Amino acid sequence: MADFSDKWLVETEWLEKHLDAPDVVVLDGNWYLPNDPREPYEEYLQARIPGAVFFDIDEISDKSSTLPHMLPSPEQFSSQMRKMGIGDGMRVIVYDAHGMFSAGRVWWTFRAMGNEDVAVLNGGLAKWIAEGRPQEDGTPVKRGARHYTSRRNADLIRDRDEILRMSGDSSEQIVDARAADRFRGEAPEPREGLRSGHIPGSLNLPYPELLNADGTFRPAEELKKIFEQAGVDLKQPVANTCGSGVTASIVALALAILGHRHVSVYDGSWSEWGADENLPITP
Repeated sequence: MADFSDKWLVETEWLEKHLDAPDVVVLDGNWYLPNDPREPYEEYLQARIPGAVFFDIDEISDKSSTLPHMLPSPEQFSSQMRKMGIGDGMRVIVYDAHGMFSAGRVWWTFRAMGNEDVAVLNGGLAKWIAEGRPQEDGTPVKRGARHYTSRRNADLIRDRDEILRMSGDSSEQIVDARAADRFRGEAPEPREGLRSGHIPGSLNLPYPELLNADGTFRPAEELKKIFEQAGVDLKQPVANTCGSGVTASIVALALAILGHRHVSVYDGSWSEWGADENLPITP
């Protein structure tokens, strides 16, 4: 069985040893759901991994869209990365405060923008702090501008029309990372104005099932069994969805760890699908 953990994940011990490496840049990709009052940037100022740069998921997005944090254009992404001091040839390491929640979205964003040299800190800031590793706070030192090149990788991205087609012809499996009660339409969505239910024909695999209690990923052999138990055929393409494309990226990351080569994320996810009365749902 394939295990690409070393490609897509880094451990806390490795990162501490490489914090000063000139070709490594660490990103704080923390983010919270809209019904959570916590402020990720304020938390970043209070405690972060030394040298980490804040990656604002909502700011680094397509501002012309009414949907939350949709992917930016490659031109916009390149411009924002340059200003953040992230350059070509650098290895990007992403973490979040939860252990594993929004870091997967940042990982997928870089890949969707053509950068394959990106990995996620396994266990995130929570594990880093629990192990007593170094932290810093306060206003960060601004990095100098770097040259950054983006090119959109359409194979990793799905839109509404593609998902509608897949729902009808089963050309790709659709996996929903939301909690089971939201998938079944028994719990309200955290965003107002959305219908309850799921995309017809989709499978449900709540993302926490892929993680250990400390926010680290389960071993590859366990991940494989979890996907199979959820009805996912690991030999067939998978398009992942969730509330707004954040936790769907965790499922995409787990599939990448297993070496799956045909994995995408529905960027609009339920924020788009649940708001459109013309799109079918299964309650």
